[in-house]
Amino acid sequence: MKKREFLAATGTLALLASSHAAVSGAGGPPLLTVSGAIGRGNRGPLDPALDQMMVKQKLGFERAHTFDFGALAALPATTVRPTLEYDGKVHALRGPLLVDVLRATGAATAAPGRVLLRAIDGYTVPLTLALARQYGFIVATHLDGKPMPLGGLGPLWAVYDADAHADMASKPLGERFALCPWGLYYIEVLKS
Repeated sequence: MKKREFLAATGTLALLASSHAAVSGAGGPPLLTVSGAIGRGNRGPLDPALDQMMVKQKLGFERAHTFDFGALAALPATTVRPTLEYDGKVHALRGPLLVDVLRATGAATAAPGRVLLRAIDGYTVPLTLALARQYGFIVATHLDGKPMPLGGLGPLWAVYDADAHADMASKPLGERFALCPWGLYYIEVLKS
């Protein structure tokens, strides 16, 4: 993604987040929106005027569940320590398990469920819930004890400890995280 497009996308994300703070009823702007096969949700349908990044990425929903930073931090946290492809060093990543985030929306988290994970740059990853559980995917909010900033790998990153799984640890470092969109902002729970 070109720098100008990235800056436009992050600006749109900030606008989107602030515009839905009142809708979510939460203490801060929503960072993560989950739609699809969920429970009641805590926000209404996609707004074609205000949800510009979602519109540009051709998303749509009638209801969704949003999480601000506090709501994600309130879920039980897990820490993973993978070697990251960006610097070849081990880092501590902390956040709730992806399946716990989904469960908080009222989504069924049993097999054979599937989700689509989407990053702010449009990168989309299809993932089975069986694989999410097997690898212990988290929605990371912290990197080395600090909240992850927008413009880095955050503020949210769907990630797992690739070093802890032989099938992934045997791959070259640059190929271990293809299932892990950083800048995660949207999850669609697909109907089983």
